Amino acid sequence: MGVTYKYFGAPDGATAARVPISMRPEELGGDELGMNGMFTKIKPETMAAMVLTGIEGVPLHKVPPLELVVLHPDYAVVKLPMTVVDPLRGIGEEAVGAAAFIWSTVLDRGGPRDAFNVYQLLHEWQDFSHRLHEAGHQPYCLVWP
Repeated sequence: MGVTYKYFGAPDGATAARVPISMRPEELGGDELGMNGMFTKIKPETMAAMVLTGIEGVPLHKVPPLELVVLHPDYAVVKLPMTVVDPLRGIGEEAVGAAAFIWSTVLDRGGPRDAFNVYQLLHEWQDFSHRLHEAGHQPYCLVWP
């Protein structure tokens, strides 16, 4: 089965901590916090590294850590730094393509390897970044085992 990650936006950590955790990811509609969420098998650390190394040129060892909001035996909520989603709002196709190519060359245990898959994923994140910005929300990730 594996871990499922639900990325969502919330105005603050207290709101993010109230994400419905008694339901399985497939039962959540995506708008429980007024924000279209994203389900993926890609870890938040991987997403942070993909954006920051591929787009911003930040060395992998300088990618900032995620902030733990809630740790429970059945789930966790982490906050991603805004530096992970903000850079996506202002870039065009060429930069997304270049970042996808760069990331596709990075060895990763569980993430996408094919440049086109990474390109599609970055476009999903670009849309997510725009939705977060329009709502004035911060990026969070709900993690289920």
